[in-house]
Amino acid sequence: MCDLGLRIEGTALEERVEALYSNLEASGLKFRPHCWLSDEWFCPDGVPGFAIPFYLAHSRLMRLERAQLLEVEGGTPEWCLQILRHEAGHAIENAFNLRKRPRRVQLFGDTNAPYPEHYTPRPHSRRFVVHLEAWYAQAHPDEDFAETFAVWLDPESDWRASYQGWPALRKLAYVDELMKEVKRKTPSLRTQRTVGPLSSLRTTLRQHYDARRAHYEVEHPSSHDAGLKRLFGFAPRIGVRSVPAEDVIHEMGEQARRTVARWTGTYQYVIGTVVEAMAARCRHLGLRSTLPRARARLEFTALLTVATMKHLHSGRHRVAL
Repeated sequence: MCDLGLRIEGTALEERVEALYSNLEASGLKFRPHCWLSDEWFCPDGVPGFAIPFYLAHSRLMRLERAQLLEVEGGTPEWCLQILRHEAGHAIENAFNLRKRPRRVQLFGDTNAPYPEHYTPRPHSRRFVVHLEAWYAQAHPDEDFAETFAVWLDPESDWRASYQGWPALRKLAYVDELMKEVKRKTPSLRTQRTVGPLSSLRTTLRQHYDARRAHYEVEHPSSHDAGLKRLFGFAPRIGVRSVPAEDVIHEMGEQARRTVARWTGTYQYVIGTVVEAMAARCRHLGLRSTLPRARARLEFTALLTVATMKHLHSGRHRVAL
């Protein structure tokens, strides 16, 4: 990866970082987190800046990312700016040493709480803002703060009206109060240190993507069988055309995956593995479909949504790398 020779400067990514800086300036903040390329999004402890994944610096690598993981996290200008605002929330906490303030701990929780490998989101909770997918504010107190900061920073969020009546509004009001305080101060931490810059990474692209896929892999027990049998388990009547249910799933899987990802906030790669598991179980069970395509698509999408939501509530929802 160190041989890729990528830079932020002179790319569309540079424009998106400048858009973040414009948001900060419009909010009255002089703070400017420094950015560098690495293998993923992250903000190291004790650094008032953050890393951006390498693939966003080149269109060909974005195509590779999509081919390997079915989507490009931050691949559109809007999505990228969402994540940049989030990472800026981590960076500004580092810059002004905000994490141990009593009121911050009271509202968001202890920053020293163990960082989970998995978490169980509560989609209907109003104690957290909704910003990035997968209800990411619920993953850890630090993510809660970063997500709240990102909503506060977004010039189009109208957070006072949008979160009226939500307990999360107290967190937003606190961030608003806190930013009014720090904008008059010089950061206590001003290092330009980087961690894991792309130029230091000797991992190959193959090794990188093997690890990414392994991280988001989910187990696929035969618990899908009951739903699949209800959908496809009717014996074909004489004269009624049937096709392998596996083929039907493969035909509609991409559209269903995108639909479920949009409504559940789950990574497409995770949903894609569920789709493939369902197709494999249909093949194992010898299921065939006689359903009209439109009905099959509707009912399979509903079944896939249920399976995905069970995964979300299982306590096995992966924290992003």
